Amino acid sequence: MASVKDNIARWGELTHSESARLDTEILLGHILARGRAWLYTWPEYQLTPAQQSAFDGLLARRRRGEPVAHLTGKREFWSLRLKVDASTLIPRPDTELLVETALALCPQEKVRALDLGTGSGAIALALAAERPGWQIIAAERSGTALALAEENRRNLGFHNVEIHRSDWFAQLPPQRFALIVSNPPYIDSADPHLQQGDVRFEPRSALVAGRRGLADIEHIAACAGDYLEVGGWLLVEHGWQQAARVRKIFTAAGFIDVQSRRDYCRRERITLGTRGRIQPQLPAST
Repeated sequence: MASVKDNIARWGELTHSESARLDTEILLGHILARGRAWLYTWPEYQLTPAQQSAFDGLLARRRRGEPVAHLTGKREFWSLRLKVDASTLIPRPDTELLVETALALCPQEKVRALDLGTGSGAIALALAAERPGWQIIAAERSGTALALAEENRRNLGFHNVEIHRSDWFAQLPPQRFALIVSNPPYIDSADPHLQQGDVRFEPRSALVAGRRGLADIEHIAACAGDYLEVGGWLLVEHGWQQAARVRKIFTAAGFIDVQSRRDYCRRERITLGTRGRIQPQLPAST
């Protein structure tokens, strides 16, 4: 059998991946139930036949393009380890900007918040981790995704999050929130990126929206006012080339103080607005 060092050297087999070495280390660490630091501390460790066979299988699946998160069944988001599968989007670092902005907008200890289209529960659970006094509802229309979000909630032990089955607002009882957040589908069905990378293995229903990717954002903006408190905020994630159009959607829906926020690559990735008195501006992105 091969050593840890020999198996790490196989990263060159992942010719399609932009993070081939990291992918190889994560998959090997997953098989060995060890962290990446351990791999470099014990490079001469010889894998057992069962471990080698399991690693060979994962590496072959990664060569076919399957996401690392699906192969390991987990993904870290906001320092939380979440279970993931093919029923939802894989939580991505870009979405942490949505969490950061929501926390900056609502520093209060007691807030009612709504996460629409929660998927794995990543956004709602990240908010719950930072604001244990908040009451958070996470809404999801997919039954399989709903079960995954509930499993993640239980595993993390957050009692301030309720998981509800709802197609956006449709099955939610009348109520008001200080904050509504969402990472909805926003990709145009004709976008060539749908045939590339990890998104090939993620549910199209969580990726694609009509009207050039903006239909779900239009629906959320049109309905959110009926669920927001005075001065409450709506925040949505969107494609980095959609910000100007999303700002127009928010303004047409009656939101004020509409602005977009940039990610660490300086791309406008979220838009927010309030349905009440104008709130102080957030500090400019750096």
